[in-house]
Formats: sequence, structure tokens, C-alpha cells
Amino acid sequence: MADGERTRVEIAFRDGQSLTVFVTPETADALEGAIGAGSPEAVAFEAEDGRYTVVLGTIAFVKRHVRESRVGFGA
Repeated sequence: MADGERTRVEIAFRDGQSLTVFVTPETADALEGAIGAGSPEAVAFEAEDGRYTVVLGTIAFVKRHVRESRVGFGA
């Protein structure tokens, strides 16, 4: 992984709200692991724009986006 690489993660909550954050791949792995384990009740993580704490029981699903494709010309 390139230094400073970020992964886009979309977190959808049961009430219909959603949150899109850019995190390190390690943070995305830790979030997915916490959800899969069913504990703790909440998880805190650093994203590109600040620190978040989410209650795991309120999450409907998490989508981890693959590397974004770019439209246009580039190297």
C-alpha cells in the first residue's frame, strides 16, 4: 500500500442515515472486525476529516469501496 493511502468506507445506519469516510486500510479492517465480532458496543476511529465514534448496534451495513476509478486521462 502506498504511504497515506485511504479507503472509502460507507456506513449505513438502521435509521436511514449514512456516513462516508476516508480511512486507512488498517482502520477499515479494524471496523469490519469489530462488527463481525459483535463487540465492543462502540468503536472509535480516525478518518481523514476527524475522529468518529459509532455504536455498532445501530449499523445496518458497511460498504468498503474498491480503489476509485478515475474518468479522463492520466498517468
